[in-house]
Amino acid sequence: MSDSAPAGAGGAVDPPTSRPSLAKIRHELRTPVNHIIGYSEILREEAEGLAPASFLQDLERIDAGGHRLLALIGTHLGEDAPAPARANWRELHHELRTPVHQVIGYSELLAERCDELGLLRFKPDLERIRAAAAEWLRLMETRLGEPVPETPPATASRHPGDTEFAETRFLRRTDETGSSDEPAARVLVTDDDAANRDLLCRRLRRLGYEPVPCEDGARLLEALRQEPADVVLLDMLMPGLNGEEVLCRLKADENLRDIPVVVVSALDETEGIARCIALGAEDYLTKPVEPALLRARLSVALEKKRLRDAEQGYLRQIEQERARSDRLLLNVLPRPAAERLKHGETMIVDRFPEVTVLFGDLVGFTTFASQHAPERVVELLNEVFSTFDDLAARFGLEKIKTIGDAYMGVAGLPESCPDHAVAAARMALGMLRTLDAFNACHRTAMQMRIGLNTGSVIAGIIGRHKFSYDLWGDTVNIASRMESQGEPGVIQLTESTAALLQGRFELRPRGPVLIKGRGRMATFLLGQELGARS
Repeated sequence: MSDSAPAGAGGAVDPPTSRPSLAKIRHELRTPVNHIIGYSEILREEAEGLAPASFLQDLERIDAGGHRLLALIGTHLGEDAPAPARANWRELHHELRTPVHQVIGYSELLAERCDELGLLRFKPDLERIRAAAAEWLRLMETRLGEPVPETPPATASRHPGDTEFAETRFLRRTDETGSSDEPAARVLVTDDDAANRDLLCRRLRRLGYEPVPCEDGARLLEALRQEPADVVLLDMLMPGLNGEEVLCRLKADENLRDIPVVVVSALDETEGIARCIALGAEDYLTKPVEPALLRARLSVALEKKRLRDAEQGYLRQIEQERARSDRLLLNVLPRPAAERLKHGETMIVDRFPEVTVLFGDLVGFTTFASQHAPERVVELLNEVFSTFDDLAARFGLEKIKTIGDAYMGVAGLPESCPDHAVAAARMALGMLRTLDAFNACHRTAMQMRIGLNTGSVIAGIIGRHKFSYDLWGDTVNIASRMESQGEPGVIQLTESTAALLQGRFELRPRGPVLIKGRGRMATFLLGQELGARS
């Protein structure tokens, strides 16, 4: 086998099996590892007494990562190591890359801390460690897998489109003191490797985010159900639920599907990246993650989420306004007419062969209004008519309108009702009882005339800007005359209505009454409902 085997279909490669080749690979891979260990030991010695304990601890993590790389080289590429099976080659790549990602991450963090602590003398050695780790990655990909471009410097962007503008455009706004004017974005970091989680969480805190570490996919889902997150950073290779399974579950959950997911993985196969994007991931970053690139991608993902949240908020607001508009429309129109109007009908008119129309008028209200403040008049009138509205809903009448101190309703439309006359009679009796209670409460002495008539009507909507649902026909005019020609405190009704109430209500003939345009008509006065409790 040659030092650099050609890639097969889909980027797959055969694992190296030749002993001479493995010996050469071991030598090449150990050289940068020795640099990592050597420089980290020198730095630890020089930083002793100058740097804080946390700085020294991170140097120890770098040193531990270097020794772990040496152990892995011996385990998987040693003289007596068996050749790895093709099925395990993908996992082997991930295992070999993980420690070096941590070395790069900690070296970059420490380089930033050198600027903060004034320890600039340590930065060149930290850069040598980072460069050795990057060289190790290049060699590993070249010798053990499909060749990839050399890892760029830490300050460079990996993608031409990731400009300084893209990196900073969507960062949280802060004042001169560094404090944010809005809560830090909550980022769930999911990785089964503790050092990887630590590196990412520390990096996120430095960028102004609130990281929440999760060691596997199950804990991630549990954490999201307890408290939503703004972004999820998701590893691919994890015990239990792997990254793809977690991604599928997130996107299938109605409450979690809109949370942006950025995959952060050591796996860089094009097919796997495309699969994650197809499953709904916002982005895919390969380890080790460059800080500038992480910042840019997180900022873009958060901005997309902000726009989605704003869109959902606008949609909810539109829905609330639509519901409010529907409620207002139902206050002036019957529901069937309102639905027809919303569906585009411009001419809504119907004929109803038999309904019972009710008119009520407050007697002496004009005098009452002249003796009280306008606010008091409107307040009391609203109280009375609101109670009438409740009665109309209770007995199934449709309120048509109020005109001053007059109230008009109808039973039997827009939906037919066989007992429309009974419903109107119960409504009329309820109005008188309501007024008696109102007088007792407010120490007033108002009375009401009520008239009922049964017959056919035409009903429809008039107006373009201020809709009005109204009734027309002789039945309406006669009902109005029954009220105006009646006596205070009584309910007067026509012979057609009385015929429908016979045997169910007390009815007392009043005799012929002169009705304008119709001459004399037989009328009746309505008493209590038979069998009803007083």
